[in-house]
Amino acid sequence: MEDKLSREEVLHVAELARIKLTEEEIEKYQRDLKKLLVEVEKINNVEGYDDEILIAPWQAAATLRKDEEGTMLDPKEVLQNVPNHSGNYIAVPVVIGESEGA
Repeated sequence: MEDKLSREEVLHVAELARIKLTEEEIEKYQRDLKKLLVEVEKINNVEGYDDEILIAPWQAAATLRKDEEGTMLDPKEVLQNVPNHSGNYIAVPVVIGESEGA
């Protein structure tokens, strides 16, 4: 087994991660990524490894509350506790700017 990945494999990973690498970094990652893969392979070879154990540490199924119809909150009462609102709408800070996105 070789002690490093091929240059093409490292460049493929860099392309997936959308990073540019120098020649020195390519050499470094050929060795380092190979070491990482060898260590991960050791996990796959552990005896007694059982995928079912990793699904959930408990056996009981999730219990959910029953949906029940309740009384509607009064909008004016709700807005009394809101620091910033416009009409009947609660104003919140912008999370995603218009310049960001697809």
